[in-house]
Amino acid sequence: MHKMGLITLSEIENPDHVTSAEIVIGIPSYNEANNIAIPVEIASRGLLEFFPDKSSVIINVDNHSPDGTKAVFLKTPTKVPKIYVSSQEGVTGKGVNVHNLLDVSAELGAKAILLLDADLKSITTRWIQSFLEPLFDGYDFVVPIYKRHKYDGTITNKIAYPLLRTLYGLRVRQPIAGDFGLSGKLARCFLVEKTWTENVFNFGIDIWMTTIAICRNFNVCQTFLGSSKAHRTKKDPAGLGRMFSQVAGTMLQLMIDFEYLWKDIFESRPSIIYGFGLDQKESYPDVIINADLFYNSYLNGFNAFSEIWQSVLVQDNWEVVKNLSSKSRENFILEDEVWARILFDFAVAFRSNYIDRNKLLEALIPLYYSSTLSFVNKISDMGTQEVEIYLENFSRVMEEEKSYLIQGWDKSSKENGSDMVSSLLLKNRQKIKK
Repeated sequence: MHKMGLITLSEIENPDHVTSAEIVIGIPSYNEANNIAIPVEIASRGLLEFFPDKSSVIINVDNHSPDGTKAVFLKTPTKVPKIYVSSQEGVTGKGVNVHNLLDVSAELGAKAILLLDADLKSITTRWIQSFLEPLFDGYDFVVPIYKRHKYDGTITNKIAYPLLRTLYGLRVRQPIAGDFGLSGKLARCFLVEKTWTENVFNFGIDIWMTTIAICRNFNVCQTFLGSSKAHRTKKDPAGLGRMFSQVAGTMLQLMIDFEYLWKDIFESRPSIIYGFGLDQKESYPDVIINADLFYNSYLNGFNAFSEIWQSVLVQDNWEVVKNLSSKSRENFILEDEVWARILFDFAVAFRSNYIDRNKLLEALIPLYYSSTLSFVNKISDMGTQEVEIYLENFSRVMEEEKSYLIQGWDKSSKENGSDMVSSLLLKNRQKIKK
């Protein structure tokens, strides 16, 4: 058994005895036996096509998958050497796999690391070039930029992208893309970060990496891929809610950690975009929206969490949320300003910690679904470009509401400070009496 950093590895197989590599391509996985061969094979071809003079390795960082992912990975024919790494049985989470990858990459002395999702179907050899070239040109964190189906990426569109740019001032359109390039220097920074949490060891890892790269002043850019991302369709609604909680929880926790940064930022700027989007193809995998799921989630949430909602939300926002319960699914509209303020109210409540944070995030999920239903109703007749313009306008609305966030945040800070002082005074009085 191998002990590396925070995570215990139960298994490492290095059949080619790789001891160093300039480039590491890492593929996190859990039960991806049916999918992992595609990114492995194309990654190998891309490395040989565009970086033949650099030493490289492909690493599968796995969660001890019982479906045979390991065997498929190792048996996939490649000319680039491979390493298989697994966490302990029962230890799962994408962030766990990423941490293991960072550890192994540091031991190999990697200068450039590329993370690829194991279920990619649209990957081409050009992706390898697009992600890795910026790293050898001095960038530290490379995020893909591509067009998406208008109903795809609702967590990105409704919270991750607009909140990230509002807080930290950099526009990174796909901050939870799943596929990223990072320099060896940034990888080492990630390993010594003190902000790893349970959410980060799961689906919070993507937004955490993007946020840390920005807040620690690393060189961040976006890169054109030339094609939209297509991967295995995730049909588990509970999984989507769980992912939302972990992404949102990570962002809210980082707001506390980086308060000293975001409170002084009042405008956003585009990030550098590497390459050209001339060959961008407008073809997307089908995305099926279950409007009934979103609507019923809101109604069920109203019954289950209305007390929490009323406690967390400013009165005007609570009145809007309450009145939505009388709307039909087709007429369900939540204004952008209100959704922004709802997020900010929950951020303040998360910081104050007067409600269990896991329960608070659970209560936010139906409101996220309600904002998604409203979004679907608003854009049903729009084309892709029109939707992108709408989302840009929504992000600007959130930026304009930042003063509302700061006002609520500062008020909460003063109240918590008073409570802390009162608690200390009470303890001191008790000591004196004794």
